[in-house]
Amino acid sequence: MKKIIITLIIVIFSFQNALYAAGGSSGNSKSLYDQAVGLIKSAKKYEKKGKTNKANKRYEKALTLLIKENKKKPNQPDTLNYLGFTTRKLGDFENGEKYYLQGLQIDPSHKGINEYLGELYVATNRMDLAKERLKILENCNCEEYLELKEVIQGTKKSKY
Repeated sequence: MKKIIITLIIVIFSFQNALYAAGGSSGNSKSLYDQAVGLIKSAKKYEKKGKTNKANKRYEKALTLLIKENKKKPNQPDTLNYLGFTTRKLGDFENGEKYYLQGLQIDPSHKGINEYLGELYVATNRMDLAKERLKILENCNCEEYLELKEVIQGTKKSKY
């Protein structure tokens, strides 16, 4: 009887470990969105070091995760912000702008979207539109305002 109980306990623990390893009901796995944000942060660090290829690989992986997240939970402004950001960083300004504008339809005062859309407008030589984004951020007392202002003034370089 003792052997049966011990065997049963081993089987139960083995099953739990297998579920955990497979991403089952552990409760600790990160969402697709959180995984993408981690990749974006990593990509930004590589970008600062001039390691563009490594940065782009992370942006591409983040984009894939964000697209999946957007299908699961559509129209989330933060997800749309990062969809715009990753596509813009990968040189796809048209789709980046679409994601940003979609996010602004849901949350017109979203600081991240307004900043990044402004940066996209600077990169595509539409300074009047970039200044409109800056105007929206001017009373937020936030770093997004300062970042976009520096990009518009040319005191801070934006890759895209």
